[in-house]
Amino acid sequence: MKSKRQQEILDIVAQRDIETQEQLLEALKERGVATTQATISRDIKQLHLVKELTAGGIYKYTVSQRKTALNFAGRLRTIFKEGVTSFDVAQNIVVLKTMPGLAPAAGAAIDGMDIPELVGSLSGDDTVILIMRNGEAAEEFCEEMREMLG
Repeated sequence: MKSKRQQEILDIVAQRDIETQEQLLEALKERGVATTQATISRDIKQLHLVKELTAGGIYKYTVSQRKTALNFAGRLRTIFKEGVTSFDVAQNIVVLKTMPGLAPAAGAAIDGMDIPELVGSLSGDDTVILIMRNGEAAEEFCEEMREMLG
């Protein structure tokens, strides 16, 4: 439901000028998506939408150009810095090792991110297995992990 709603939001802001959250709520309603202003506010943050001045002198929502590939929020960064002990790649699979009991939190954090190349994940007690679309995506994910945990 969340991913469908967020995709609708991205489609709406790409197709028309949306100046307010109320306009966005109404546009979603027109598409059959019922939600609340609080949910829209969270979606705007998660999707990295910002208001941009148009040539017509109005501000409209658009996707921030500063969006990074993994968009690690502060809380998620803490989970990784404190909990991930190592990571490695084998073809299109990334294996994260964590402190005992922290793999489910790390896996849930990753599942909550917008990683288009992530096919799926599996978490145990201290290990998370990430299945990426290809080896290149797995290597790229590991490189971003290296930079973040540096």
